[in-house]
Amino acid sequence: MPKYLVTGVAGFIGRSIAAALLTRGESVRGVDNFITGKRANLIGLEKMEFVEGDLTNPALCAKVCAGVEIVFHEAALASVPRSVADPVATNANCVDATLNVLVAARDAGVRRVLYAGSSSAYGDTPTLPKHEEMLPNPMSPYAVAKLTGEYYLRVFARIYGLETVILRYFNVFGPYQDPTSHYSGVLALFCRKMLAGQQPTIYGDGGQSRDFTFIENVVGANLLAASAPAEKVSGRFMNVATGAAITLNQTFDILCDLTGYRGKPAYAEPRAGDIRHSLADITLAKELIGYQTKVDFREGLRRTVDWYRTSSPEA
Repeated sequence: MPKYLVTGVAGFIGRSIAAALLTRGESVRGVDNFITGKRANLIGLEKMEFVEGDLTNPALCAKVCAGVEIVFHEAALASVPRSVADPVATNANCVDATLNVLVAARDAGVRRVLYAGSSSAYGDTPTLPKHEEMLPNPMSPYAVAKLTGEYYLRVFARIYGLETVILRYFNVFGPYQDPTSHYSGVLALFCRKMLAGQQPTIYGDGGQSRDFTFIENVVGANLLAASAPAEKVSGRFMNVATGAAITLNQTFDILCDLTGYRGKPAYAEPRAGDIRHSLADITLAKELIGYQTKVDFREGLRRTVDWYRTSSPEA
């Protein structure tokens, strides 16, 4: 019987967590509905038990949680623009799905659920860096949906005794992130276009900054949080990032060096729901789970460019 369940396993973060667990020799079950996940991402995960299905279906959630000890809940429609265009679908695939997973986990006797939270919960508050004591201020339907999931996890820890841990991710990037969608992360889009000699688009003036976090750091945080003592982490939430911010204009310049692109970016109007600056205080994660940044931004970007250079467009 699998010890671990990874939801959204055909997505870029879920796939990376599952791969790390399998490398460690663990027994893993994965689930995905392929709304945003890609079947190609399952290549290399053949030792994993895979279930295709939708977490908006409570019966499916009960099936995949059966016999599992720890759940990594990574499934979501992770896009601010998409949530602005279709808030109902975002609510169903983030809020409803998360509640279904929690109920199924509780009923199946799962010990711990780890949740992919989002830095979007902080909104565009002027205070930097963002720390966990700040009041949330979501600016998009996606941010509202992810924050609602956090509240459900904290309540399930308090009322039902289900161990829950919330990791608020800051702008995760790396290999296996889909570069082919309009809703993809900015670095995935930039890498694909610039390697192909195509002009990337920056929404806004490029002065907006992000705490871009390489996927290896996020995987490491999840594994640490899965094994941390319950008395330290259950019902808690913490930032997972690098604690350093860089502007999109600076990022473009670094990518020019890495890709050989010699053009200029196109600039367009800012997108609704996007925040101006994002920077994390990662002190709490260091204290609670011993988190440390393993890969800095430039090295992570180099590895990411190398992966996109050698992977097929469908990968």
